[in-house]
Amino acid sequence: MSKELQDNDSQVLCDTIVEGMQENKAKDIVVLDLREIENAVCDFFVICSGDSSTQVDGISSSVVRHTRKELSEKPWAVEGKGNREWVLMDYVSVVAHVFYKETRSFYDLEDLWADAKRTDIPNLN
Repeated sequence: MSKELQDNDSQVLCDTIVEGMQENKAKDIVVLDLREIENAVCDFFVICSGDSSTQVDGISSSVVRHTRKELSEKPWAVEGKGNREWVLMDYVSVVAHVFYKETRSFYDLEDLWADAKRTDIPNLN
């Protein structure tokens, strides 16, 4: 059963992106709610890690597939598919970040946006 994206519902899009990440066993998924932050670039950041460049690529492909299937949404832009260390998928109201583990710790987006409401999503086993 497909969900419908109504009235630019960024929360539904965010949840669907998390599901797409979970389908490919993404690790350490974090949702940063930026809606209360003045001049934030979007409503949500969804951040996760993969253990290899192949998994980073697979997770990002899974997110694109899942959002298209469930919501008929596709990213406005995708960056980083070539190096597969940090793939960014811009859905305008939600930006998904898929990192290779070491690259994620280097950029530390969670600390950079520490004033955002943070939700840690449990890893599925």
